Amino acid sequence: MTRPLTPHRTREDPLDTKTQIRGFIVDNFLFGTDDGSLKDGDSFLESGIIDSTGILEVVGFVEDEFGFDVKDEELVPENFDSIERIAAYIERKR
Repeated sequence: MTRPLTPHRTREDPLDTKTQIRGFIVDNFLFGTDDGSLKDGDSFLESGIIDSTGILEVVGFVEDEFGFDVKDEELVPENFDSIERIAAYIERKR
């Protein structure tokens, strides 16, 4: 069986959501290199991968890619500080 070059995307698949978020983080904050050291639960702020300005870029990505607006009161680390947290936030918004 031949695997597609890009993952199949469905709205119900949280793993696919994580893959999309990881791709954005790797492309925009890790210079396109994913050495596997970034875990889904790693804090962006604590690890220094993304600063508070970078989080705004992540928010823009989430709004554009997943089609909803992020409210000011939702801009908290509990929603945007890791791949896992962003994916969970997106799933709650669907």
